[in-house]
Amino acid sequence: MTDPLAALRVDPSGLSAAEVRLVRRISADPTIVVDLAITDLAVLCETSPATVARFAQTLGFTGYRQFRMELAQALSREQAERERFGIDDEDILADDDAGSVASKIAYQEMRAIEQTAHGLDPLEIDAVAALIGSAGRTDIFAMGASALAAVDLHLKLVRIGHTAWHGSDVHLALVQAAQRGPGDVAVGISHSGSTREAIEPLAIARAGGATTVAITNAADSPITQHADHVLLTKARESPFRIGAMASRIAQLAVIDILFTRVVQARGDSVRNALQRTREVIETHNASAD
Repeated sequence: MTDPLAALRVDPSGLSAAEVRLVRRISADPTIVVDLAITDLAVLCETSPATVARFAQTLGFTGYRQFRMELAQALSREQAERERFGIDDEDILADDDAGSVASKIAYQEMRAIEQTAHGLDPLEIDAVAALIGSAGRTDIFAMGASALAAVDLHLKLVRIGHTAWHGSDVHLALVQAAQRGPGDVAVGISHSGSTREAIEPLAIARAGGATTVAITNAADSPITQHADHVLLTKARESPFRIGAMASRIAQLAVIDILFTRVVQARGDSVRNALQRTREVIETHNASAD
């Protein structure tokens, strides 16, 4: 099932002017879809009912009726979750106290994880897990906050004896990408899907014959044009944004799900490697006591 609130975060660059007006108006106040018939919404957004119907289909629904019904249900669920966290509005405001900030961040991150998990394509997850499990090596390209997810995937793969690489030096990333070929996997991580430092090495690795994977929040972004497989996050950052928060949590959730499927597929050999690496770390820590 398509999440209507997540679907509204579509890349506007691929939309017509009328569809951009619809996205902006509905995103600003989703309740207008619940309150208005298709003809009234068309008038409000200065377009035609046919355009509204096609727009609903573009978002993944059979038509305006299904979009309206599922949006009403999504808004109801969202309100129930806000009440559970004790917040009236999810957006963090400059004058919020510490308790409100804690509740709102917990709500935002919980929702990012939940929507990401529900929106992932299980077939894509298993396809990528199988590719990594059989790959000669896996290179991970990311910068900024997305590099935190890249480091996490790198460390996880190393723990099971898989040859993997991630680094923050852009020139070295390009060199690594240029040496990838058939049998290798390259993963690019970018919330926006427009990070040049992730896109360029991914494209180079693909040109050399490597299989490429994009982890991004934007389905139609530049990075997906260079990816054989795409794993989508569903995160919405607060307008009072001081750094990547929900996006980072959503990326880490994808990494955890993907890595778990790799471990499950490879069986006892991987579990034995995890046990051995856990034991050497425990021994190291014990010797420091």
